[in-house]
Amino acid sequence: MRIATWNVNGIRAAIRKGIDRFFEKIDADIWLLQEVRCLPEQLPKDWAIPDGYNMILHPAEKKGYSGVATISRKPMLEQARGMSGNLDPLDLEGRVLTTRHDNVTIVNTYLPSGSSKDERQKYKEEWMAQWREYIQPMLESDDIVIIAGDLNIAHTENDIWNPKGNSNSSGFLPHERSWFSELLADGWHDLFREHVGPDEKIFSWWSNRGQARVKNRGWRIDYILGNVAAKNAVKSVYIDRQGGLEVSDHAPVILEFHSS
Repeated sequence: MRIATWNVNGIRAAIRKGIDRFFEKIDADIWLLQEVRCLPEQLPKDWAIPDGYNMILHPAEKKGYSGVATISRKPMLEQARGMSGNLDPLDLEGRVLTTRHDNVTIVNTYLPSGSSKDERQKYKEEWMAQWREYIQPMLESDDIVIIAGDLNIAHTENDIWNPKGNSNSSGFLPHERSWFSELLADGWHDLFREHVGPDEKIFSWWSNRGQARVKNRGWRIDYILGNVAAKNAVKSVYIDRQGGLEVSDHAPVILEFHSS
């Protein structure tokens, strides 16, 4: 089975830029999209999801903001939208979509950014704590559980091009990185990092400023995490930087694994 997670930076813009080419090229069984920024009725009238796929779109209440979508050609059952916690009980920002695909559970996640102002950083950290509580019971499953999406945190110094210069930046704050370490200590596996090794500097997001793409000055903030069953089933995990940046400021992360 092949799963791809991708922050598309607006699905309507991504469609105009040719995302359908990547649906065909990567040929994932399941696509997990973040930052779709689109209500169902706002999708282009002349566009349709690829043949053989179904889509669940979980948009934010606010137009042009946030939102996630899961597209699957495997049987798909929606299990939950949001985390049912007290921070955003209706998930009005459209950040979490949990689905079941045969023996695989997937949590499509778009973790808030805290870079715009202090209030959003506080919200992000409260959200992180609640989300960690939401996914933790899933570790007990004997089936494959995948937690994937844009988590807006670069975990280690090898996940960011300039760790010293960004030590005070949201997304690389010491306590954010510690939280990520605690998340892994809970039992989740960073499937990409474990597959490629600890020293590889491979990124998934680049700023649109300062020739960051050309100079490869990026951050790895897009993740595929898994429980023990997922770790044991991994065949490969990679980031498709080549071409992916034609569509978004993020590149897709792709996981191939044995699903049974």
